[in-house]
Amino acid sequence: MESFENNEFEHEPEVNPEEPAEPAQNSADDGVYHTAGTGRKESPYANSPYEMNHQAQESFHSAQTPPAHHAHKAKKPRKPIWRSVLAAVLAVALVAGGCSITAALVNRRWEAREEAMTEKFNVLQKQIESSSGSGKGTLVPTDGSAMTPSQLYASCVDSVVAISSTVTATGIYGNTSTGTSCGSGFILTDDGYIVTNYHVVEGATELTVTTHDGTEYSAELKGKDATNDVAVLKVEGENMPAVTLGSSHDLVIGDMVAAIGNPLGKLSATQTIGYVSGINREVSTGGVTTISMIQTDAAINPGNSGGPLFNMYGQVVGITTAKYSGITNSGASIEGIGFAIPIDDVAAMFDDLIDYGYVTGAYMGVSVENVDEDAASRYSLPTGAYVVKVEPDSAAKKAGVEVKDIITDVGGHTVSNITDLTRALRNFKAGDSTTVTVIRGGKQITLQITLDERPQETEEQQETTQTMPNSGSFDEWYDYFRRYFGG
Repeated sequence: MESFENNEFEHEPEVNPEEPAEPAQNSADDGVYHTAGTGRKESPYANSPYEMNHQAQESFHSAQTPPAHHAHKAKKPRKPIWRSVLAAVLAVALVAGGCSITAALVNRRWEAREEAMTEKFNVLQKQIESSSGSGKGTLVPTDGSAMTPSQLYASCVDSVVAISSTVTATGIYGNTSTGTSCGSGFILTDDGYIVTNYHVVEGATELTVTTHDGTEYSAELKGKDATNDVAVLKVEGENMPAVTLGSSHDLVIGDMVAAIGNPLGKLSATQTIGYVSGINREVSTGGVTTISMIQTDAAINPGNSGGPLFNMYGQVVGITTAKYSGITNSGASIEGIGFAIPIDDVAAMFDDLIDYGYVTGAYMGVSVENVDEDAASRYSLPTGAYVVKVEPDSAAKKAGVEVKDIITDVGGHTVSNITDLTRALRNFKAGDSTTVTVIRGGKQITLQITLDERPQETEEQQETTQTMPNSGSFDEWYDYFRRYFGG
């Protein structure tokens, strides 16, 4: 370990205490305490060998004291500049590499998204090009899925037409009057066959069909069937947008349906939406014929008659025909009760109406009525069609059917009422042979029958129905005047 003298004060001159100190030289410029001024005592440490700060001996002659010079720290040796450059280059390379990887990943994601969007656009473009009626801004599904009301309208409205009938009637005094009734219809085939209700064109002397685009056609009545309230018209057209027929048998209560028609003869191409409220409703038309119908709460008004009732797949499942309206005994108004003929009940007739002008359906030659449920329960009678009349020389007469027989089956089709009998006969044609089961005197009897062709209504009978009644019930007056107001 080094000594204090040799370490701390190695630059100080050694002093020999035995040698006398040299007398101090008094000078005006030496700047020590003993010459600082007259009368000041000499510092007792003036000749001390242990002076530790030589700066204390500075002169005070100057008004400004020069700044003290501090010792500078030793500078560290500089690193070579190539190391800094290399580090900067490596940092730039790492950043650039990371950016390249990120850009590649982002680019791949955008390419995948672009491909997916392109595929979707292609699908939409195909739908636009292949969808019927979709040029109105609504895309129509082409995969057979159910449509929204707007899609259904866009797809089907071009197949619905407005029908105007000019009717001439004779009054009780022989005077004639001319009026116009309005109804609806739908295009059955692309060559211009139109389906509507018979009561829309009943007694018409002139018929005009107007399509959705405003084109008017003069129409010809090709065939009619008053019993089922259906008629077929023909216009001279080509490539007309025909409807697609569905099946009313597939309908269940609660299914959504849409009616498109010409209400009031003024509001053409009107669509109303509703639901199937009931099926197999027995509705009397004209007070004579009873037809099994679909009940719906879709709004049906005069002028809607003959128009199509669509399911949400754009298929015709019924022909809108009638509605209940008025006020009950309690004063409440009747709303939301409309009816349509099930398409399954009349579709098979269209060919006959086009080819022959009438329905060549099977005919038994009997007049029947429903068995009263209370009487059937009281007397343990079966339900069926009760025979009240058998026509002479008819198929029923030849088969052995008698008055008071209760028909319970025709060709394997159960008959519980008049509607069932009518539907059972639609499965056969004139000349077909089958069986008819009746209850007679409490016994069940099965008879063989060869069905006839149903007789057609003569022109005289048609003219008779057009005569203005001079008395009778409200229904008779309504049936006469409704042709002037549509419905």
